[in-house]
Amino acid sequence: MAGTEPTRLVVWRHGRTAWNATNRIQGQAEAELDELGHRQAAAAAAVLAAGRPAAIVSSDLGRARTTATYLAELTGLPVTLDPRLRERHFGQWQGLAVTEVAQRFPAEYARWRTGDQVAGCGVEDVDDLAKRAAAGFVDAAALAPGATVVAVSHGGTARFGMAGLLGWPVQVLRGFAPLGNCRWVELRDTPVRGWQLYGYNAGAG
Repeated sequence: MAGTEPTRLVVWRHGRTAWNATNRIQGQAEAELDELGHRQAAAAAAVLAAGRPAAIVSSDLGRARTTATYLAELTGLPVTLDPRLRERHFGQWQGLAVTEVAQRFPAEYARWRTGDQVAGCGVEDVDDLAKRAAAGFVDAAALAPGATVVAVSHGGTARFGMAGLLGWPVQVLRGFAPLGNCRWVELRDTPVRGWQLYGYNAGAG
């Protein structure tokens, strides 16, 4: 937090991939944008560019990097990569359809669906995810205090990182709908009250 103007952090989820479209768990596996995902990224980038961002930071996974490229081309800004903005690691579930996870890991799947912690299967702890994502968001915002920074990330990372940044217990996220592809969260670091949520699931239309 610096000066009198709030720092505006826009956490932007990547465009749709074929795995998103077929309800397959990606985690930290690579999956590229599909045709719709490219159109989503182009449309959203035009809206975000109008906000005159001063910096762009992205997860180093391909679907996020590609999404970030659309905004970089419109603004002329470089894209800084930060692996802390990667999606949650889903261990043995990565690459599986959600229906396969439900069949092979019924108890763990049931906990995941209700927002409880998943024990085992190599799935990343949500508290660890919240901490690493929040740290990445803080460092991204520090690149342009008092201006707008866009951080290109993933659905789970955006949500849990938001909770970590705001000091919320992760259980609060049960009350939030999933973050859609190429939609974003807006957070502001205000001089008096610190980080506050200003928008959720915003998008190009």
